[in-house]
Amino acid sequence: MSSVNKVILIGNVGADPEVRYLDRGVAIATFNLATTERGYMMQNGTQVPDVTEWHSVVLWRNLAEWAQQHLRKSMKVYVEGKLKTRAWEKDGQVRRKTEVIAENIQILYRPEQYRKNNDEMSAAESFNEAQETSNDEAQAPEAGSGFFNGLFR
Repeated sequence: MSSVNKVILIGNVGADPEVRYLDRGVAIATFNLATTERGYMMQNGTQVPDVTEWHSVVLWRNLAEWAQQHLRKSMKVYVEGKLKTRAWEKDGQVRRKTEVIAENIQILYRPEQYRKNNDEMSAAESFNEAQETSNDEAQAPEAGSGFFNGLFR
């Protein structure tokens, strides 16, 4: 029987991606992604606060170079990938870090300071928009309906 190592996150970029180049010019980008579970009020009146988790995201090669050009702090993104834990020794102690190795990433929301005018839309964005329009044209939901309505603001 096979197993599955798949993670899907929607969250906010914590800082601009850090990009470095390994031997032979292979690009690697890393950034932290914040996901937040909203707080709530219990029936007895106790307020449960928001809980934020931070995830280390790693992007390789072309995806890393794309991130360097397009991702900025506070953007809301969709990240799809797999979990990988690496270990190393420092000062006689074994340290471990679990990271999300991204295979797909999409910008869901840009704060005002990062938005582009429609005239300046990049080729990749216009391609994605055209592809989504052609795929969903016949089945487009009504405005304001759907699972993700209001989730990305």
